[in-house]
Amino acid sequence: MIYGSYIIDKGAIIINNKNIATLSAQEILKLRKTSIGYVSQFLKVIPRISALDVIMEPLLNSGDNKNNAYKKSIKLLKDLNIEKNLWHLSPLTFSGGEQQRINIARGFIKDLPYLLLDEPTASLDSKNRDIIINLIKAKSNRGVSIIGIFHDEYSRKKLNVREIDLNIETKH
Repeated sequence: MIYGSYIIDKGAIIINNKNIATLSAQEILKLRKTSIGYVSQFLKVIPRISALDVIMEPLLNSGDNKNNAYKKSIKLLKDLNIEKNLWHLSPLTFSGGEQQRINIARGFIKDLPYLLLDEPTASLDSKNRDIIINLIKAKSNRGVSIIGIFHDEYSRKKLNVREIDLNIETKH
């Protein structure tokens, strides 16, 4: 609902003094581009597009120059332990953990005020999970508001500022 993917049937979600529930599809897309980053638990990319291009895309779509997008992408690839020989390959050929790290790089590359995370540490070994946790902490320390879903207790304990247990019952 925060990202505008689901309709809000009651209440309000206010981002940048705008209620998500009342925005048009175009306004939600603009808000996503300018304010809300998102990392899903699944990588969705076009086949044959390189990992480097996947990561650079959000910056290029926002009008950033290719040189800056390239430099930021390379830094993230290195920070996330993605081997250099993989950078120019499609991430669809990668392991689940490597795909998740590409997904995280794409979601983290822009400096937006809000960041939504859907199981960003899933599919990761302990070393890479800790790298992601440190990247999340760094974003938070720079003032980014982060809402995340974490099913593993270790990540929740390392990151927890405030934990909300959403035990939601659905009507059938």
